[in-house]
Amino acid sequence: MQIEIQQIEARKAALEAARAELKTHFVGIDKIIDDLLDYIQIWYLMPDLLSRPIIVNLWGMTGVGKTDLVRRLVKCLNFQDRFVEIELSNVDTTSWQSSVSAILGNHEIHDEKPAIVLFDEVQRFNTLNPDGTPIRSTKFTDFWELLSDGKLSKKTKENLDYYIQDYLFQQKDIKRRKARGEEDIDESPTLEFYEAEQLKSMLQLDQDISDIADMPRSKIIEQIKQAKRQKKVYEPVNHAKTLILISGNLDEAFTMATQTSESDVDADIFHAFTKKVTMVDIKNALSRKFRPEQVARFGNIHLIYRSLCKTDFERLIANEIDRICNNAQEKFGVSISVDASLHKLIYRNGVFPVQGVRPVFSSVVDILETNLSKFLFKALMGGQSSIAIAYDFDKSEIVATIGTAEALHIPYVGRVDKIRQSNLQDTIANISVHESGHAIAYMVLFGLAPLQLKSRLANSYAGGFTFPHQIHETRQSMIHKIKIFLAGGIAEEVIFGRDNASIGRSHDRTQATLLAMDFVRKHGFNEAFQANYTLEDGYAMNKDRSDIDIEKMIAELAVETETLLVEHKALLQTLSQKLAITGNLDAATVASVGEAHGLNVEVKEEGFLKIAPYHDRLGN
Repeated sequence: MQIEIQQIEARKAALEAARAELKTHFVGIDKIIDDLLDYIQIWYLMPDLLSRPIIVNLWGMTGVGKTDLVRRLVKCLNFQDRFVEIELSNVDTTSWQSSVSAILGNHEIHDEKPAIVLFDEVQRFNTLNPDGTPIRSTKFTDFWELLSDGKLSKKTKENLDYYIQDYLFQQKDIKRRKARGEEDIDESPTLEFYEAEQLKSMLQLDQDISDIADMPRSKIIEQIKQAKRQKKVYEPVNHAKTLILISGNLDEAFTMATQTSESDVDADIFHAFTKKVTMVDIKNALSRKFRPEQVARFGNIHLIYRSLCKTDFERLIANEIDRICNNAQEKFGVSISVDASLHKLIYRNGVFPVQGVRPVFSSVVDILETNLSKFLFKALMGGQSSIAIAYDFDKSEIVATIGTAEALHIPYVGRVDKIRQSNLQDTIANISVHESGHAIAYMVLFGLAPLQLKSRLANSYAGGFTFPHQIHETRQSMIHKIKIFLAGGIAEEVIFGRDNASIGRSHDRTQATLLAMDFVRKHGFNEAFQANYTLEDGYAMNKDRSDIDIEKMIAELAVETETLLVEHKALLQTLSQKLAITGNLDAATVASVGEAHGLNVEVKEEGFLKIAPYHDRLGN
């Protein structure tokens, strides 16, 4: 008993050491690390108490550290030899492995002892098509069996009988060959390597595969017969002591995950939106990929990664720069200091909030490490022991002060900054008016200042954007949203004239039309059309009848939107000019411009939800 307590205490200490090490390595996921280690504590400390496996799901956008966290956890717990990483596929490929059981058997995870299995990128294993129809899965169907009760059935009887029949056939063949007078006959042939591997898995033998392969077949047959008599060889493998980790990217839950090219959106805004994602959103997203009974088998332990906030990215950049500087000091004896201006340059050109940490690492290499080799060479050749690196934004050059020598100047413009600078002045003016039109309609109709207003983007194809809050959808809010979508193109008409309006309105009008279609056909907000016109084929009503009302609705709202913008034309002009000069306006600045023109709006944080006061109205 005393020994068991000491073992548990030692494991507890190892778990806490792993917690500290993981938090040192990863940035911005301390909560995920704490939750994960708390959930697996019973598995690691007292696995004998488990009657079914622990299943933990890790969901998030790309580049947030899901897979890497698991791999480092495995290393911290010294479980490398008891760890399997599996990517499932619902497509029947030429791979000979067609079951989870086979993969685990090949890694010798079939002995019912503690192990860790990671099923990564599980969203690719969807069993439903986008239209909801089932996909015929031909491989890895025992994955659901494993998740159900932690037991994997065997097909051992048929396989063992094959070896016995094959042995008997060989014995008869040897007798025939002897009868014909053949010589040098191997009367006890050994196993092929793959056969030894299969038998080791089926019989759960302790010997090495090479030793099993060298055993005479007669001895193997005796072991097979003995195993059949014991019956246990037919029982399913119990994975109650196996920690099952499931990881994946669910774009259906993280609705901003597709905005991979937006480096100009404030990382804090993305972070706030991902904080709103709940287990219910995850299960809804899973239900679009898997059947209901399969979604249930994922369990209820869902760890949801948030996108990194601005301070997380800044800390990540600082850590990577420190690593490079320390490495140079250790290897070359040169002390390196990096000014905050270079940190800022890397952030401006390396942070794409939805893409996670990978672009940041790439930009550190591109901006710092590539140029550092030049500086180090010059320092070593000149006998200097220190380098100070900074960036001059006015002159667009990296400046390196190498010891007492003259500073080295390298012209450099960040790759993303080059794209920003390529936007022409007239294009910026056009985009500024367009986005200001969206913003003013948003301010007037919802009484809120948009979170961010942008007219100079690294993504030159996308143009600008107006970042809204979360809006609870109602009959009125859908009408407001349609007007806001229409306002961009109409603002161009108000300021530049109808003939100079650009085609930048195309996507806006598509979204406005989709909203109007749902308004009429799906939600029944049009009194003339109360049936649901969006049912599946075979049940759908004639949608053409509603087209006229949808067109009429959008046309009427376009007129109302133009009236709104003409009424606030002075504000539209001022806001557009200010946006064209700065390229970026935050909510507080937009609100102050509105206030100067007699329009008072609220400034709300990123996670704010605009919703009607239902509770108060119910009480009254």
